[in-house]
Amino acid sequence: MIKLANVTKKYGKFEALKGISFEVKDGEIVGLLGPNGAGKTTTMNIITGFIEQTTGNVTVDGIDVLKKPNKAKKLIGYMPEGVPLYNELTVKEFIKYMAELKGVPKKEIKENVQKVLEDASLLDVQNKLTRNLSRGYKQRVSLAGTLVSNPKVIILDEPTVGLDPKQVTEIRELIRKLGKEHTVILSSHILSEVSQICNRVIIMNKGEVIAIDSPENLEKKVSNKNIVYVTVEDTGNKVIGMKEKIEGIKDIKLEKTNEDGTKKYAIEVEETKDIRKTLFASFAKENLTIFEMKKADISLEEAFMKLIEKGENK
Repeated sequence: MIKLANVTKKYGKFEALKGISFEVKDGEIVGLLGPNGAGKTTTMNIITGFIEQTTGNVTVDGIDVLKKPNKAKKLIGYMPEGVPLYNELTVKEFIKYMAELKGVPKKEIKENVQKVLEDASLLDVQNKLTRNLSRGYKQRVSLAGTLVSNPKVIILDEPTVGLDPKQVTEIRELIRKLGKEHTVILSSHILSEVSQICNRVIIMNKGEVIAIDSPENLEKKVSNKNIVYVTVEDTGNKVIGMKEKIEGIKDIKLEKTNEDGTKKYAIEVEETKDIRKTLFASFAKENLTIFEMKKADISLEEAFMKLIEKGENK
């Protein structure tokens, strides 16, 4: 659906994008992540045709964005950060105006406007001036204006910034629904948001793409150790000695002693092994009561930071 091949963008001597390449498949929800100055907004502006790349090719549904800009733009709905609305228009008037700007046929405008009002849960405020709406409703109105032409591709720049937790949850659910009918690129600084919504993540730093994968695989890639945390009643300090009795254990360390007297151990295991069943059986034989056992998980935030550090240390 969307393809970037060796795309660069230069402003004088400064290179904002350094030959980036990636593809977004039809029906995917893809997260675009990176620190400030990574090149995320530049990338989105090039895909939408708002600015031109210096070199490289960008196509949307096989259409070259530079050679046939109008045709490519008809396929794209773009919601920029900052919620740009016309304050003197009502919600319904604004969405109707956006439909006209996007070239929706006159006979389809009424039906399209009604549909996005329903989809974005705006029926109750459709006759209110946009300036009188809460931040959450303004986000919905901006999104409805993006959707009114029923574009194949939707690009959302920080769609939940500034919202309260309830509004964030509502917008996330709406984006999930959009992913069933549209291809979505979502730029966000909220890593948990990307993890919950997106099929794949593209991580950028200093104008380069440093990783592309699913959130789960990105977490696995930077997790170097296979560690199981066990909280156990161990008055006789037997756990440390279990290293010699259970095959596959590389190391055992006492993490902390809890107020109730239980102890938390970190058990490092050979990379490909899952010995949790063996631990249960072996500990039972030693009369060690297990209160909690869990594998160590790396968060997407930790994965993000590690990948950024790797990119900077190249």
